[in-house]
Amino acid sequence: MAFAKKELFDAEMQECADLYKALSHPARLAIMKYLAETKTCITGDISEEIPLGRTTVNQHLAELKSAGLIQGNIEGVKTYYCLDIMKVKKLKEMTGRFFGTVCCDDNCCEN
Repeated sequence: MAFAKKELFDAEMQECADLYKALSHPARLAIMKYLAETKTCITGDISEEIPLGRTTVNQHLAELKSAGLIQGNIEGVKTYYCLDIMKVKKLKEMTGRFFGTVCCDDNCCEN
């Protein structure tokens, strides 16, 4: 019987990988940066800020929302988007722990 190989890794590593996957497109990084810079929930057409069409931007927003990195609240005909600050902080902490275990000094690897 086949099973997902990712199940062989601990829960935090799996969660990190899922979040990194959600961030693995430059458009999604640009959306995250834009939402961080606005420091508030925004409504309107984010595609005015990102050089992609509205449908494409909406697909990227859906990926980020599915990963829990952003929130989208519908009020009437408008959707307000903002970062999920708690999830972003958690990702930063997990990333710090991960890279804290990776040797990053000049003497780490032999050439």
